[in-house]
Amino acid sequence: MSLAAGARFFCIRKVSDVSEVSKVSKVNKKMKDIRNMANLRNVAIIAHVDHGKTTLVDALLRQSQTHLLKESPDTLIMDSNELERERGITIFSKNASVIWKDTKINIIDTPGHADFGGEVERVLSMADGALLLVDAKEGPMPQTRFVLKQALSQKLKIIVVINKIDKPDARIPYVLDKIFDLFLELGADEETAYFPTIYASAKDGKAGKEADLSQMQDISPVFDAILEFVPAPVVDPEKPLQMLVTSISGDLHKGRIATGKIHYGKISAGQDVVHINRDEEKKKCKITSLYTYEGLGKREADMVEAGDIVAVSGIADITIGETIADPNDPVALPIIGIEEPTISMHFAVNTSPFAGKEGEFKTSRQIRERLFRELETDVALRVVDGPGGDWIVSGRGELHLAILIERLRREGYEFQVSRPQVITKEIDGIRMTPYERLFVEVPEIYSGSVMQKLGERRGELVDMKIENGVCYLEFIIATRDLFGYRSEFTADTKGLGLMNSNFLEYRKDSGVARARERGSIVAHESGTTNLYGLTNAQERGTLFIGPGVSIYKGQVVGQQGRVGDLVVNVCKTKHLSNMRSKGEGTSEHFDAPKIMGLEDALEYIDDTELVEVTPKNVRIRKIILDELEERRKRSQGLI
Repeated sequence: MSLAAGARFFCIRKVSDVSEVSKVSKVNKKMKDIRNMANLRNVAIIAHVDHGKTTLVDALLRQSQTHLLKESPDTLIMDSNELERERGITIFSKNASVIWKDTKINIIDTPGHADFGGEVERVLSMADGALLLVDAKEGPMPQTRFVLKQALSQKLKIIVVINKIDKPDARIPYVLDKIFDLFLELGADEETAYFPTIYASAKDGKAGKEADLSQMQDISPVFDAILEFVPAPVVDPEKPLQMLVTSISGDLHKGRIATGKIHYGKISAGQDVVHINRDEEKKKCKITSLYTYEGLGKREADMVEAGDIVAVSGIADITIGETIADPNDPVALPIIGIEEPTISMHFAVNTSPFAGKEGEFKTSRQIRERLFRELETDVALRVVDGPGGDWIVSGRGELHLAILIERLRREGYEFQVSRPQVITKEIDGIRMTPYERLFVEVPEIYSGSVMQKLGERRGELVDMKIENGVCYLEFIIATRDLFGYRSEFTADTKGLGLMNSNFLEYRKDSGVARARERGSIVAHESGTTNLYGLTNAQERGTLFIGPGVSIYKGQVVGQQGRVGDLVVNVCKTKHLSNMRSKGEGTSEHFDAPKIMGLEDALEYIDDTELVEVTPKNVRIRKIILDELEERRKRSQGLI
């Protein structure tokens, strides 16, 4: 079979808060309690980042005529988070539910970036099948490998969707061959390897069994494929209740709401249950409210049987991966295995001269409470109290932690963070460090520069292919050695290269940390930057700020062209006199500064610097602001 995406757009009202979507139950007459498991499907949609996954989900929701309470057909429905809309990626998994041919289909939209693999691993446990979405030009990418491996390990039925067939450079036969090779490489059995295929253009809302866009009408072939190939849940409603919690959300009135799939038995509102935590401790609780998914929201239900995905409240301290069981026969389900974090950072209260001026939440208590609250919903995150009144926060990658920091600053928090560090382990007395498998796709003309730079970073080239002027490279490289390369890669390939990496394994640590090749330009004094001082400083390197910006002594204002830091006075003004010559100053030119965003700053800093994060600004600063004090401590061996 094949696939595409199509959709009629319907008049939809705007809703300001996702929680209000629950009102959808009052206007959608098609939903009903479905207790016949033959009329139920649970399907996840998995793909590499930017392969059109969320666009496809939107097309499916519109095709099913689900009432969405949303007025703009140009905005992606499932990307409800502000950061997701800005970045065009899925960060948090979400559930939606539609009715198609009298069958309820629970759709699970999963993240596509490797740093959010913790979300993928747990939500796949709710599905009985999956749509594997692959770009018709790029083919299977590193994250495709990761999510497919997870899906195959859980024995899910896979339907392959070749998306973006409307692209002029689509290469469908090549992509199909690569997908088949990937299935075999991951150990798929014969039945699984001969996967059904749908061809689609999710943006146009069209799909079909053949790769002919002109013959496609709408997105319904995707629904038909789900009904035909994804099995209905095989469950026994008469067995004792067992429900595995896969996500947690909060409600001001109902408290913590746990979402998961009922594996056995049935659950009712007001029912007495047993909560089994990760330490296998059992505690009796009562379900105060029960919801099933309807469209993009939830609706209250009296009773739901095994196989369906539900949300419950009434258990105050429940967390992800724990079990809700029958009080008469409380048996825990296997805890979801989550890969360990590989990157850590130190979070601390802001201590810069501008501390407390721009943030709403800036005290140690407020920051600590917020970080530990994040653990309730992010199973791949770790937070521990540090030795110096700070907190060590560990995650799956730089983007994982950068998204957390960005969310906190948008909520009004002010703090400072250190350079990301890899998490090493000691195995049999040997220090081990994480390594990654790096996949690079660049125009052949830029391949030499990429190989040179990665070779300098001790990257091991394990595979190289050249097809149609495009070079495909595969490296094995230490996570530590990859820090700071992404911005270089973008510059070296003129923005035409693609780079993706997945955690590979822990290997023996070389013990050699790569030093930054160029030092920082540091402000000599506090004040407001002046065009005269900046124009003189730009000759020494690349500036990060423009004129008229308030800065403080010790703040990093640029990067110089050689090793070591350079202290300059960017607040310097021109000496005034009554003597002027014709044309004086007309030849001076100030280049546009390189604005450092949060991820750029985290990638840039070294061990002597911090990133100051506030709701209004992201600044780079030296840990010791005074240059003379830093020299004295360095000479005494204190740093």
